[in-house]
Amino acid sequence: MAEEGHVISCHTVEAWNEQLQKGNNCNKLMVIDFTASWCGPCRIIAPFLAELAKKLPNVIFVKVDVDELKTIANDWAIEAMPTFMFLREGKILDKVVGVRKDELQNTIAKHMNTTSSASTTSASTTYCF
Repeated sequence: MAEEGHVISCHTVEAWNEQLQKGNNCNKLMVIDFTASWCGPCRIIAPFLAELAKKLPNVIFVKVDVDELKTIANDWAIEAMPTFMFLREGKILDKVVGVRKDELQNTIAKHMNTTSSASTTSASTTYCF
């Protein structure tokens, strides 16, 4: 699908739920960027995140504006921006807060290499997009 290799912006709760469900149903790493339009550090990290998304098409990158989707930000207890949450199959694996390019990249690399044995030995192929 055209969304692979890009940061997917969720502007509605429905779009968020759809992306979360896609991430829950496959073994891909999902990186969620909780951001705000007024946040200077968020604007600084955005191009870096977009580059990572282009380089790592097997990772799902999702962006959520905390002002646009306040209920989602509250549900996830987001207190600072940018906050990056790392999920696989609906489970939170890690969290990075702030403009920390190296830590962000290292955390992605760490969790990209973590796959469940069930999905790697399965004869069938599951497509997430």
